[in-house]
Amino acid sequence: MATLHENDRINNYLLEQRLGSGSFGEVWRARHHVFGDVVAIKVPTDVEFVKNLQREGIAIHGLRHPNIVRAIDLDPYSDPPYLIMEYVEGPSLRAAVDRYRAEFPITAVVQVMRGILRALSAAHATGLIHRDVKPANILLNHPLDALASIAERNVKVADFGLGRVGGVTAQSMLQSGSLLTDDGRSISGTLAYMSPEQKEGRDVDPRSDLYSCGIVLFEMLTGERPQGSDAPGSVRSGVPAILDQVFHRCYTRYERRYRSADEMLSALTDGAPPVPSVARAAAGSDVQGGDHCCPTCNLSVDRDDQFCIGCGHQL
Repeated sequence: MATLHENDRINNYLLEQRLGSGSFGEVWRARHHVFGDVVAIKVPTDVEFVKNLQREGIAIHGLRHPNIVRAIDLDPYSDPPYLIMEYVEGPSLRAAVDRYRAEFPITAVVQVMRGILRALSAAHATGLIHRDVKPANILLNHPLDALASIAERNVKVADFGLGRVGGVTAQSMLQSGSLLTDDGRSISGTLAYMSPEQKEGRDVDPRSDLYSCGIVLFEMLTGERPQGSDAPGSVRSGVPAILDQVFHRCYTRYERRYRSADEMLSALTDGAPPVPSVARAAAGSDVQGGDHCCPTCNLSVDRDDQFCIGCGHQL
């Protein structure tokens, strides 16, 4: 395929700036030659990835939501093939985490996570699982210097291409690759953010994306990914107890996680989430009711609770 340069024309758009490149191809900022509209154009530079481009475009075409990067046009048969997408003027969450580290504003953490969850809720409602939720795939339509004032409407989730079809998208090719399970099954995504079931090549559902959300939440709060069972509050002082609780309900065994993005969203909005009945069954508790104390902070907790609302300790 031909090498791309500034001012080359694709469809009705003139290429202005290369935003990223990798073995998959390139992503460019481009402008409509008449109307001046700015878009992002993804172009594969290897014929091997043309089908993946087509699959990604089809996967995101029906996702119309303010927190999801919108697909505008697609032509896998053009020379070169292309996918035209909404352009987001702002940094990725990866850039924000790298800049702020453990000083990422708490208010921004909540707003960004709420935006991510609203996007996932809309996608999950159509049966589409993202399967590659990570900071590089979250775009912030907001100045990095004023992150504390970001609103959830300024959060855009990108690269849903791995979801429905299991292809390889731009961001995943830039920072990850396809992996093989022990029995030879192929999986795609970024290993550091994968749920255990995804790493094993098993079927995934919304809870798999929420596991990844837990890792992203921890990273926003601390500047690093979780190690072991430590809560964000044990790494960074001043983390609200509810965020520790939310993290623990994501970064845990499948049956103990939130059942939906909406349930996790409610936890961030309304306070402590209810413990689902399947989690209670997993704990093996046959006693209903009765107050007990958390061994870490001595707060009164219910016998059936999985985590302490005060400090996030796993009970």
